Amino acid sequence: MNKCYYNCSPELQGGASAGGAARGIPEGGPDLMLFLVAALMLLGVVLGTVAHVPLTVSAALAAVIAAWLGVFAIRERHAARRRRTSAD
Repeated sequence: MNKCYYNCSPELQGGASAGGAARGIPEGGPDLMLFLVAALMLLGVVLGTVAHVPLTVSAALAAVIAAWLGVFAIRERHAARRRRTSAD
């Protein structure tokens, strides 16, 4: 039975270029898919909850999440700059 999850041609099997990331396919396989399904289920639960709470609570939580994402983006940009300058 073929154990290849993706389109694995004989030219790509073996060696360093055989990984999915080298072909533009994200690594992770079933674990990644399980994470995506869980994230979508959580999104559905959260959206259902938002429909039942007052608008002010939803707006406050949205502001907290936006601030959290902003801090995360700034930290990632700073870390990427530091990695780029140390690699040069």
